[in-house]
Amino acid sequence: MQKRFWYIVGCLVLLLAGGGVWFFLTVGERNKPVVEIGSDSAFIGLRKELSVTFSDSGRGLGHTEIIVTQDNLPHILSAVDLPEAGVGRKAILVTVDTAALKLHDGQAALTLTAVDHSLWKNRTTVTRTVTIDSLPPQIFQLNTQNHINPGGTCVIAYHLSEAVPLTGVRVGDLFYPAYPVTMAGKPGYAAYFALPLEASSGAPQIRITARDQAGNETASGIPALILKRKFRGDKMPLTDNFLGQKMPEFQALIPELRGKTPIETFIYVNTLLRADNLKTIQSACMKSEPRPLWQDTFLRMKNAAPMALFGDRRIYLYNGKPVGESLHIGVDLASLIHSPVEAANNGIVRLAGALGIYGNAVIIDHGMGLSTLYAHMSAIHVKPDQTVKRGEVIGLSGATGLAGGDHLHFGVAVHGQFVDPREWWDSHWIADNVTKKLDVSF
Repeated sequence: MQKRFWYIVGCLVLLLAGGGVWFFLTVGERNKPVVEIGSDSAFIGLRKELSVTFSDSGRGLGHTEIIVTQDNLPHILSAVDLPEAGVGRKAILVTVDTAALKLHDGQAALTLTAVDHSLWKNRTTVTRTVTIDSLPPQIFQLNTQNHINPGGTCVIAYHLSEAVPLTGVRVGDLFYPAYPVTMAGKPGYAAYFALPLEASSGAPQIRITARDQAGNETASGIPALILKRKFRGDKMPLTDNFLGQKMPEFQALIPELRGKTPIETFIYVNTLLRADNLKTIQSACMKSEPRPLWQDTFLRMKNAAPMALFGDRRIYLYNGKPVGESLHIGVDLASLIHSPVEAANNGIVRLAGALGIYGNAVIIDHGMGLSTLYAHMSAIHVKPDQTVKRGEVIGLSGATGLAGGDHLHFGVAVHGQFVDPREWWDSHWIADNVTKKLDVSF
């Protein structure tokens, strides 16, 4: 009888303990919800999107709320009731329209609240002080006129009414970031940008943009005279001798080309591989020092004759029929076999190695988005991240990649967009279009 009594007591204790554990793990849980908001919420401009994430690891969220308060006047941006338990996470995106809410420039309070589904209605409230800033930055251009060649480079200098996290030049859909510089002893910004080969007066649209910490953005059109220019076109017959000599190299490197005919291999190389190589080049060019590393005129390969020019449009023919086309984005320079290749200017090596159709190639960063490409080399004498000096030998010319003979393919790129190298070989062009533009006073 006594044993039975203690057995019943033990069962009751276990039952009560289990019930207690169940209670505190479910409806009676004490864990508070978690509120997270992006780090860019400290400043709010004319219109600002705020992303807030509410979460609860217990019974789930029951209610969430986002309120902005200024001058003791609260404005509810979001209030969400979640009647069913079990919602562990809720991401909410709200737009703060300062004009519609009649918020003025100055400080305000952003309050984020989450309540869970537990018996105790656990609550978490986070309050942040935010700055309302509805005034966009002002742009003051320092170059009143810009003469730009299609396929060429332009440098623009300006200053802003305030420091901003993002500014640069938009050319159509492409963005070229600007860098802080000191001009005439005062702070400003400078941007290098490229003009497409097909550019004409008024197209594409060219403008300086600036976005401040609050998200306010402004733009200013750049006065530009786009010069007229024609580029060459050529038809290039592909011989069986050339295909038989060069295509096995690509078939050995790319498994999916094995078993393909030489002309099928060429079509793949000239389209898919060419496009993939360009992405690699553009990625390497994105890593650039925020200051100019170069000085003086860019060097041209010594005692070399130009074989192909920047902007040449090629149509490839096989048995008299078109099988592909390409745009030549550099200058081909031919000298003696295995001639020394010199760094065109001071910089840092960003890429050194095999690069598909470009063969053995080197990319040098000259700062502020300006890079040079050296391709088809037979030997490379530098390594990535190595600092090189103007005139330093970086390798030897060759016929690697999609090259029919020993030469150097030399290219200049601005943030990965290729431009005519001949401008950077011209001391007068550099003086008029770069040096003088940056040597201005406010």
